[in-house]
Amino acid sequence: MEMVIGQQALISIFSHIFFTGVSFYALRAVMFDKWIRKHNVLQAQILYIFLSIALGTSVSTFFLNISSWSRQLPYLF
Repeated sequence: MEMVIGQQALISIFSHIFFTGVSFYALRAVMFDKWIRKHNVLQAQILYIFLSIALGTSVSTFFLNISSWSRQLPYLF
């Protein structure tokens, strides 16, 4: 049982990191220059990182939930 919990934790960590990286890559297509005021580059970079983390975590949680729920389906029958 403890090994399963450890495996799930490891999968969750890798999933969150992977999807955060993918969202960071995907957000590069958005033109933030139009919305950011001049001389606020640091704040824009921090916002960019936080948006990547939020989006990546949301997508990762979605996929982890779908995976968990699909493993629980056999208990329905």
